[in-house]
Amino acid sequence: MPGTPRDLADRMAARQKRAIDDGYVRETFTQPRENARNTARAFLKRFPKQAYMSEVERWHELPDGEIEFTMRRLRSAD
Repeated sequence: MPGTPRDLADRMAARQKRAIDDGYVRETFTQPRENARNTARAFLKRFPKQAYMSEVERWHELPDGEIEFTMRRLRSAD
């Protein structure tokens, strides 16, 4: 599929925007560090790792000091 570099970039961006359907539900948060810690703990308490395979999937600190993080879990514990 030949094209310009812009065409290639547009196709790659479209692929990245597609929803991942791997059986997990993901929630992304942006919060100050202490709030982020509390949110993650509450998430893991509500959806225990042993039943939902819950975890912090990714996190990083933003330039303003807030933490952006994604929690993931299985849709059900069945």
